[in-house]
Amino acid sequence: MTMTTLATVALTVAPLPYAYDALEPYISAETLHFHHDKHYAGYVTKLGELIEGTHYATMPLEEIVLSSDGAIFNNAAQAWNHVFFFEQLSPHAKHHPTGALRRAVEDTFGSTDELKRRMTTAATTLFGSGWVWLATDRDGRLYIISKPNAGTPLSDDLTPLLAIDVWEHAYYIDYRNARKDAIDKLWNVIDWSKVDERYIACLNCNMP
Repeated sequence: MTMTTLATVALTVAPLPYAYDALEPYISAETLHFHHDKHYAGYVTKLGELIEGTHYATMPLEEIVLSSDGAIFNNAAQAWNHVFFFEQLSPHAKHHPTGALRRAVEDTFGSTDELKRRMTTAATTLFGSGWVWLATDRDGRLYIISKPNAGTPLSDDLTPLLAIDVWEHAYYIDYRNARKDAIDKLWNVIDWSKVDERYIACLNCNMP
């Protein structure tokens, strides 16, 4: 596994890397205010309350995710997942992978469009709340992973590359119960240059 550019201090609320209205019309400023300032920040606050005075209090966030369970895991994983999610979005998104990731996508799924189709199907059909991930193992193989609730591929010794948040708070203001519409629009602001960067970092970290 490799560390991303995520903040590693559990009690830090990472700012959005763009303006609240930067992703319109695909994601509204209202949605980002609630998603980032209420839901994500709420997980960080709750985590701080749960770990105060424990051995988790001085751990990097990713280590808390990997070593905890129950309420601490749920809030730590949701904090980690959300920073990861917000980082991959951009108002100037590149819409296709390049280089090594493009080759891996084509070898595994046939095309980027087919990967998007499969991830969209997985996200649309995931029952209840959760996340759908594109992840890689130490050999660069790609997997689509569906996880309920706060689940993350970190728990499976996989490196996350891309995430789709299918908790209703991620899309309900803009799309109500039309989850597939929200996911279809989300692809317009997923920046594949960030996904490329994550994949290359993973490959480099695992080189002998």
